[in-house]
Amino acid sequence: MVVETGASRTGEKLPPHDIEAEEAVIASILVDPEAIYKVAPRLKAEDFFREKNAWVYQACRALWDRSESINQITVGHELARSGRLEDAGGAAYLSRLIADLPTSIGVEHYAGIVQRDSTYRRLISAAGMIAQIAYTGEADIGDVLARAETLIAAVRQGDTLRDFVHIRELLQAYLDSAEAGAGAITTATRGVTTGFMDLDTVLAGLKRGDLIVVAARPGLGKTSLVLNFAKNAAASQQRARIAFFSVEMAAEQLVQRLVAMESGVDSTRLAFGQHSERDERRISHALGVLADLPVYFDDSAGLTIAEMRAKARRLQLEHGLDLIIVDYLQLMHSGMRSENRVQEVSAISRSLKQLARDLDVPVIACAQLSRAAEARANNVPQLSDLRESGSIEQDADVVMFIYRESAYVRREDWEKSHREQPARQYPAEDAQIIIAKHRNGPTGAFHVRFRQKISRFEDLLVQPEDSPADQGWEEEP
Repeated sequence: MVVETGASRTGEKLPPHDIEAEEAVIASILVDPEAIYKVAPRLKAEDFFREKNAWVYQACRALWDRSESINQITVGHELARSGRLEDAGGAAYLSRLIADLPTSIGVEHYAGIVQRDSTYRRLISAAGMIAQIAYTGEADIGDVLARAETLIAAVRQGDTLRDFVHIRELLQAYLDSAEAGAGAITTATRGVTTGFMDLDTVLAGLKRGDLIVVAARPGLGKTSLVLNFAKNAAASQQRARIAFFSVEMAAEQLVQRLVAMESGVDSTRLAFGQHSERDERRISHALGVLADLPVYFDDSAGLTIAEMRAKARRLQLEHGLDLIIVDYLQLMHSGMRSENRVQEVSAISRSLKQLARDLDVPVIACAQLSRAAEARANNVPQLSDLRESGSIEQDADVVMFIYRESAYVRREDWEKSHREQPARQYPAEDAQIIIAKHRNGPTGAFHVRFRQKISRFEDLLVQPEDSPADQGWEEEP
């Protein structure tokens, strides 16, 4: 088979293409009624290099879309309807394609060649655009790199269409995962663990491809919670590699919280440098532990989805990637023009879900809740509190809320309302993580301890018996 990748008659070097493979695909479709089903899901008209071959394939696809027969006569009529029959070579060209075809058995192989060369051409085109961007010499090198990475990512995305997988292969993958789970824990075969016993039991870890939304009213600890997730996952046996995008806080502030969390030293004393000798030892130990964690922070202001995607993909290629955390969703920009903020937030949530699928990692996104919970007699958050933010609830695979009774009830008022229960103490450190949506499992709530001064959430060995939001685990309908 001759592959025309050399110079043309005028001496100009042509991009990668294989005319014989293109003609073999079309001829196979003309003589074999089943061939179109083998190539249509993966091959587009624009994948063909020779324009007249693209026209013929497009005519075949049009007939297929209308459930009409595909043969030399019907394709000729379709080309004539669009005024392209003569430009494509007429009926004689279609007859020659059929006459030259040795067999239609290899149509998938021929289609693979056409698709491969199409990818090479798109890569060359992207490289040319990147060169033009570089030649402009823009001052913001970060923006230039982000645009270049987005162009390369677009080439990759155009070549990631998945086909059917037989159940046998899926069962084997499941068996391999189970066997791996019995030995070394790897993030490739199991979900990323959060370090919280009940949460990991219910969710079976944070699943690859899932969008997990952590939502709360301001000041209830959502940033602290996702920092706990990051630290626990990175420090565990699986050594999860984490990208933490902070649109709200500076990376230095987040690291200070991590130091407080790990050392147990009050974050206020850390901020003002009021350390005792014992604190210094704790801080020194914490710095040694944290410095070895595979956690990467990006606190770029005004971050867009395209920039985040490019940065995350680059990190995945250079160091590997197991988890993305975004703090927080409503402060991001879609990079596209929207009629209102609700539409933009909806576009961001859809893009985050797509990012999780494309990079095959779980994405945790923090989100602010509306004031609706504060206006209700029962302040426990509900999914409806997210609705003003568009499609967050719809796009998320898991939605979890943070609820702290102490944020809504003062100690004096709480003690007055519980005079008949003197043994009960004011829930100053009690917090609940409420799983309000779980696409693939149960919902419900469980208690944890939140030590606000050191920004640390902890499991409880003994949980309180009752709670306004604790109703047990329920299967989501």
